[in-house]
Amino acid sequence: VNIATDKGRGSGTIITEDGYIVTNYHVIEGASIIQVADYNKKIHRAQLIGAHQQYDIAVLKVNGTVFRELKLTDSSKIKVGERVIAVGNPAGLGFSVTEGIISQLERMIAPKSPPMIQTDVPINPGNSGGPLINIEGKVIGINRLKIAGFESLGFAIPSNVVKQVAEEITKQDL
Repeated sequence: VNIATDKGRGSGTIITEDGYIVTNYHVIEGASIIQVADYNKKIHRAQLIGAHQQYDIAVLKVNGTVFRELKLTDSSKIKVGERVIAVGNPAGLGFSVTEGIISQLERMIAPKSPPMIQTDVPINPGNSGGPLINIEGKVIGINRLKIAGFESLGFAIPSNVVKQVAEEITKQDL
């Protein structure tokens, strides 16, 4: 999904058919208004359910509709060289898909941050919070950032970390 707030834009991933959405905390940080546009361009008002600031994960909720969710898969089974796509909202242009490979696993990029998935998939401003998807169509990570000044050096939060945090926040098995 595309996420627009009174502070900026980003992406998200619907993880349950009843409207739970995972994104990066930095996408919604400080926002008083959060709107989500689904693939059919329908706008929904979203509510922040909870967040883990240190891991940069937030869970939103949209009510009143049944959604088609993307399934989180076991990120411990991914391999360097595996093909992936990133789905997001780069520069606020709307839905976009980019393709690449897993470049490295368990990359430490910041103290007290979980180890990240490194990918050569272009991650641009607005892609934050969107899914990193394997060839089976399952979410292996949530796109978080790229290193400025370098090409094809992007990072995603592994789906196992995302799932653990989202389950703590929603009190549901995901």
